[in-house]
Amino acid sequence: MVLWTLRGGPSRPVELGERIGGISSKVLTETLRGLQFNGLVDRQTDPGHPSPVEYRLTALGRTCLAPIGAVGVWAFEYGDEVMAAQEGASTPAAPSPVH
Repeated sequence: MVLWTLRGGPSRPVELGERIGGISSKVLTETLRGLQFNGLVDRQTDPGHPSPVEYRLTALGRTCLAPIGAVGVWAFEYGDEVMAAQEGASTPAAPSPVH
């Protein structure tokens, strides 16, 4: 989700959190650190800005966008089937007949 959100350009952590929604600052920070460690995002600082840190995709990170987009297309196409499977899995199974 973070990589997809960064596709539009550099963002500060607060902006990322607002765009993603439902993510704690702790989880966002841990995610960004992991993505940076793996070379997918770059962390830049601007000491003159009140919120001096921003993140941007690296060239390697941008290579993830097409596969992420493809998963989104798949989810849109097959989402109803996935939901039906989840509902079926959460429904208690009828007892099997004893022979």
